[in-house]
Amino acid sequence: MSNNEVPKVFYRGKNEEFMVVIQSPEDYRRYKKDTSIPLIDVVDSFKVFVTQAGKRGIIDEASRAMLEKEFGTKNSDQAIQKILKDGEFQEQKYTYKTEYDSTNDSMGARVAH
Repeated sequence: MSNNEVPKVFYRGKNEEFMVVIQSPEDYRRYKKDTSIPLIDVVDSFKVFVTQAGKRGIIDEASRAMLEKEFGTKNSDQAIQKILKDGEFQEQKYTYKTEYDSTNDSMGARVAH
């Protein structure tokens, strides 16, 4: 997996869509078969995110109230376990600017008038 791929598991709740970032697809597949594997070996962070406007929308950290409303607990570990168990794996590729990307090809205000 290259540096610009972010493996995630999405869970569609009653009112929100939740997301957990995982370390690798292989670790996630192993966890699906054996849930005794510690979460620290599967997730990238112990944060649950909520997406606005679908899987490619704005991502915010889910509040404890959101976790309580959806999962019946404020404990993020328990919410993560539910998301990993019942969620859907997705890998997205992101493109990042490099130090050589041009930001102003026309040189805008530098052109003589």
